[in-house]
Amino acid sequence: MSRIRRAILAEWWGGEEPKHPDSGVHRPAEYLAAILKSAGAAEGVDEERLRELWREIAGDLVARHTSPDSLKNGCLTLKVLQPAMRFQLEQMKGKLLANLRDSLGEGKVKSIRFSLG
Repeated sequence: MSRIRRAILAEWWGGEEPKHPDSGVHRPAEYLAAILKSAGAAEGVDEERLRELWREIAGDLVARHTSPDSLKNGCLTLKVLQPAMRFQLEQMKGKLLANLRDSLGEGKVKSIRFSLG
């Protein structure tokens, strides 16, 4: 833009050309990866996908008495309805981990924790 035109526009606007409204505004996408990584979810499994596959992975009986609560840093927390079922699941932990590896891939779920709820 020519110097004369800039001067005329500056006089008409009463100052320098206004900045674009989005200048200096940060987008959430700039920070999302860092936030997910700090929460332990960046390289993890989509929890919704895990919930959808849970009946297949665990079987009907276990799925009726449990639900995936969270998956952080490779540790899957399962909500269990009854203490007796929790004891039973402790015995089945190896089988559940094998089923999870088969369905979701190696390294996604490294351990299982049970909580009553």
